[in-house]
Amino acid sequence: MKIPKVVIVMPAYNAEKTVKDTYFEIPKSLRKNIILVDDRSRDNTVGTAKKLGITVYEHPQNLGYGGNQKTCYWEALKLKADIVVMLHPDYQYDASLIEELIRPIKLGRFDYMFGSRIQNQKGALQGGMPWYKYYLNRLVCFLENVFLGVNFTEHFSGFRAYSIKLLRTVPFQRFSNDFVFDQQMAISAISFDFRISEIAIPTRYHNEASSIRWLKGGKFMWETFWNIFRYRLHRAGILKSKLFK
Repeated sequence: MKIPKVVIVMPAYNAEKTVKDTYFEIPKSLRKNIILVDDRSRDNTVGTAKKLGITVYEHPQNLGYGGNQKTCYWEALKLKADIVVMLHPDYQYDASLIEELIRPIKLGRFDYMFGSRIQNQKGALQGGMPWYKYYLNRLVCFLENVFLGVNFTEHFSGFRAYSIKLLRTVPFQRFSNDFVFDQQMAISAISFDFRISEIAIPTRYHNEASSIRWLKGGKFMWETFWNIFRYRLHRAGILKSKLFK
């Protein structure tokens, strides 16, 4: 059997203090093909990543979280990856679990996997997640599950893996350059009937972990439900969108 080629992509912005810890948590067998795309950081993320031997691509100007991921996936496709792992380099996600994350894709059981930090309340809160974020996450997750017809414990994870078939199918180049990119990726994958699942991962909040501020968070929530509404209209044949099947 062919051994699948796994490419790990890191969409980075001001990750100088955490990229090293993130890198060394990645299993040694998977460190060969790592791409970091720097979205015009104001610190030395680029220099630190290059010292680690990571392949680095630099945006000449800040394109946003979604714009960063677009570059990540285009470069991964150029490397002829079979599986692409998206890992935030802020040390918020346990990279030692990458093998567990991608195993169902390797076995052909799923096309899209993500790590969920919210399998239970106790673990999430003990891991440092603020209580208000926990309850907001749970509420939004419940609503998304209802409107999308799925049953996931989290929708906001920054630790995801995709089959190459999925990345060649979903029109990610049409998605937003902003934070709602991840939500569009999931909704589009659902529209194309790709198989999606999750694994439990530890919650790990700390001072250097990235997070969305309140104003941008409000915009993100609005855009999330607007995209779900567009998807429902698309399914009903009322307003067709090129983002979905």
